Amino acid sequence: MKKIILLLGLFFLLNSCTPDSGTNYTFELRPIQSVSIPTQFTLGHTYPITVRYTKPTTCHYFSTLYYDKDLNIRTIAVENAVAQRNDCHNLSATDGIAEYTFNFYVTSNGSYIFKFYQGKDANGVNIFLQYEVPVTN
Repeated sequence: MKKIILLLGLFFLLNSCTPDSGTNYTFELRPIQSVSIPTQFTLGHTYPITVRYTKPTTCHYFSTLYYDKDLNIRTIAVENAVAQRNDCHNLSATDGIAEYTFNFYVTSNGSYIFKFYQGKDANGVNIFLQYEVPVTN
């Protein structure tokens, strides 16, 4: 009896998964338009930081936050997955506004420099919105 229940359970588990829809995705960095960040930190505390960016179409989805640290410098960008479909619609600047909040834990003294990706200039060089946030004890 246990074997039958186990087999039935396994059958339903394996058949409950939906097959892949076949949608392909590309990934792109979206320029960060604005940031809500504290003006100072206290050592050992955690602070929310919110970035705002625009999704140009209904096929753009938040994928991950690119986050690189080098000593007290943090480089941050928003990566979107872009569904390669024919039913994508353009979003207005208002409708496409999206935000993502992450928590930042302060682990060292001095100041942190945050560099938020804003796209590329006319020469193809990355440009950043930069904030320096001092740490108090």
